[in-house]
Amino acid sequence: MSSVPEAASDRLWLRAQRYIAENQITAAKITLESLVQRNPMHNSARMLLASVVLSEGRVREAARQAAIASRMLPADAEPVITCAHCLLRVGETVAARECLERFDARLVADPRQLTALAHAYQTLGDHRTALALMDRAKARGYGDADFLYFRSLQLQFNGRIEEAQRELEACLKLGPTYGRASLTLARMRKQTPESNHLDYIRRQLERVERGSEDHGAFEFAQFKVLEDLGRYDEAFDALARGNAVMYGRQRHDIERERRLFDALIERTPREFLDRAGAAVEGPMPIFVVGLPRSGTTLLDRILDNHSQVTSTGERSDFPRQLRWAADRHGNEIVDEAVLERLHDIDYAELGRRYLAQTQWRANGKRFFVDKLPPNYMLVGMIHRALPQAPILHMVRDPMDVCFSNYKALFGDSYAYSYDLDALAAHYRNYRRLMDHWHTALPGRVLDVRYNDLVAEPEAAAARILSHCGLPIEHGTTDLTRNTSATDTLSSAQVREPIHARTIGEWRRYERQLAPLGPKLPPGENSKFLMR
Repeated sequence: MSSVPEAASDRLWLRAQRYIAENQITAAKITLESLVQRNPMHNSARMLLASVVLSEGRVREAARQAAIASRMLPADAEPVITCAHCLLRVGETVAARECLERFDARLVADPRQLTALAHAYQTLGDHRTALALMDRAKARGYGDADFLYFRSLQLQFNGRIEEAQRELEACLKLGPTYGRASLTLARMRKQTPESNHLDYIRRQLERVERGSEDHGAFEFAQFKVLEDLGRYDEAFDALARGNAVMYGRQRHDIERERRLFDALIERTPREFLDRAGAAVEGPMPIFVVGLPRSGTTLLDRILDNHSQVTSTGERSDFPRQLRWAADRHGNEIVDEAVLERLHDIDYAELGRRYLAQTQWRANGKRFFVDKLPPNYMLVGMIHRALPQAPILHMVRDPMDVCFSNYKALFGDSYAYSYDLDALAAHYRNYRRLMDHWHTALPGRVLDVRYNDLVAEPEAAAARILSHCGLPIEHGTTDLTRNTSATDTLSSAQVREPIHARTIGEWRRYERQLAPLGPKLPPGENSKFLMR
């Protein structure tokens, strides 16, 4: 028979679940707070409380509750997986890692649980462990279309491209309308008249749900195949249709974005940025920022080749810690709620917390690369929190980088990229914000020009290393010797030698892109690109 305290806990737990089902969030929160006060060991209540307070935007309390729960987990896969993913959402990277490491994954036999654990390791950036877990799931007979697609991505991230292709082909046989798999397969190599799956794509386009992400993805895949075959007019028509589908799925507000950039510039004047936080101790981050598709992965791979630097992949560590410092939850890099708190943040504390959550990634090296392209929006806050951390900004010709964004499928990220007017507006916002950072923080950010990096890689690398306080090392620009895992859109191409093939690609579609050019600031001869 249950004791009185256990019976009271059970009643509170059932009441809290009922409140959640009835969407009475405040009542649920009060009940859960009472429950964990009475029974501090009630792990499920702490995890649910973490989710409830996070829904209110309170990152710090959610992180606190999830961290407490992580230290009391039973030796069972489901609560470990749930807790690890919750911790990662609120920036508790170290606690999530410790949570996973305390759990013996060798005891897990359920392939679905193995796959969920793999996703947690993928979020941490540990792609080798993620793939090993997926391999175990596959060995136990797991193999639906979703699983095969995500395992193919892990194979690709780990450089096993031929295996990734085979996995995608198997995925397409199981998932008749799996557009992303078709697009990923098309991107892995140049399509030829003798070897392509254009007919397959077109058959699926007749069957796929109109307006769905799969619909958009099949159009992007058709564009890639047709472009490789030199059928440029047909290719652009497919690309335009794919972008229209994806833009129709978004809630992008051009005016709201402009106001956000206006507010960001207004609230970060030079006198605000002059008050930098504490000096960095231990492994130091090197921040790599810029527009998506500007060459940030190329720069990351060059840095990763240096003996004193390690790449950590594309991480959202700083935005998550900024949100923790502002105590404002959200999925955007920065939003109005965070901007309202910029002047209340303790930037020294932000810097210390960021380092505490990330320095393990350095793996014994002096430096680790923190690459997240849209962190260009946070340059001022990075400077205040981590005044010694180098910041490198990849700069690419406006038409080149805009077209590269337009032809990429980012899912629900970067909504501006799916419409030429929105793309031009975003580029203008980006340019004036970067001009603001350069004016307010002279010499703090090094612009790395993509065309220079591919034309004279050794000279550009020397300049980059000097800015970071690193000794010059020969061979850093030889990407073929870099075998580390990478999780970016260009992961199938990152092990190729440096090349200039993508410069001027947009000119194939000069007629179709003619409306874009006049809406962009000057290109190659601009002061911005020559800085």
